[in-house]
Amino acid sequence: MGQSAGSSGTARYFAELLRTFRKSRGLTQAQLGELVHVSDSYVSAVETCERIPSPEFIAAADEALEAGGLLAIATEHLAHDRYPAFFKDFAKLEADALSVSSYSTHMLNGLLQTEAYAQAVIGSRFPPLEDEEVERLVEARLARQTLFFRKPVALFSFVIEESVLRRRFGTRDVMHELLDHILRCAALRNVVLQVASSDHGEHAGADGALTLVETPGHKHLAYLEAQERSLLISDPDEVARYSQRYAMIRTQALGIEESAALIKQLAGEL
Repeated sequence: MGQSAGSSGTARYFAELLRTFRKSRGLTQAQLGELVHVSDSYVSAVETCERIPSPEFIAAADEALEAGGLLAIATEHLAHDRYPAFFKDFAKLEADALSVSSYSTHMLNGLLQTEAYAQAVIGSRFPPLEDEEVERLVEARLARQTLFFRKPVALFSFVIEESVLRRRFGTRDVMHELLDHILRCAALRNVVLQVASSDHGEHAGADGALTLVETPGHKHLAYLEAQERSLLISDPDEVARYSQRYAMIRTQALGIEESAALIKQLAGEL
């Protein structure tokens, strides 16, 4: 079977390398799958570039095939291939950012989502996605959360509209788990999390969600996203305007302790 026409050069190179190592060891796809604890269909999907391999699969395959790190070295390069095309450039920036500031108006930032919530959100898309695509996107979204524990430490600021926390995706248990998870994230020393109360009338966030990023070179960028389209803004004057807007949004939001109390209240109402 040939490789997917839409796959990246990195994915095609990894697939060819994996197939070469597997065959040189005299293993079938099913036998390799048994060694690394995945199905033969998973191995097949990786070798045809229909699926981006997880970091765990890459590490296990490298060891099982005695590849000496030649497979493992692709982990970082393949990481961004897991994301939708419109998000890939921002994912690279986010991974290295000194700081990320996010304002969420209708959907919780992926950095704060649980697996069950992410599955419900991505699974609700229309037209519907294939189950394997949902799984791939959920896996990629959760992988971003390692940024909280990255060294050097990155700083995160989140402002979340109360309506985002009230909109139910999945069951009550899914939402309860999500709210508990948000509180755990908020307790991290490099995270500041605030809720924009629905009781507040006019506010600076009326134009919608936005994300601000500071790069290792201290360059400031703004990122906007809607309907599977994205816009990365580097013009200093525009970024300054978004930064001023975000500062006002934070000022108008509840304080840190008040925000935590509201999240606990919402969890208790489920």
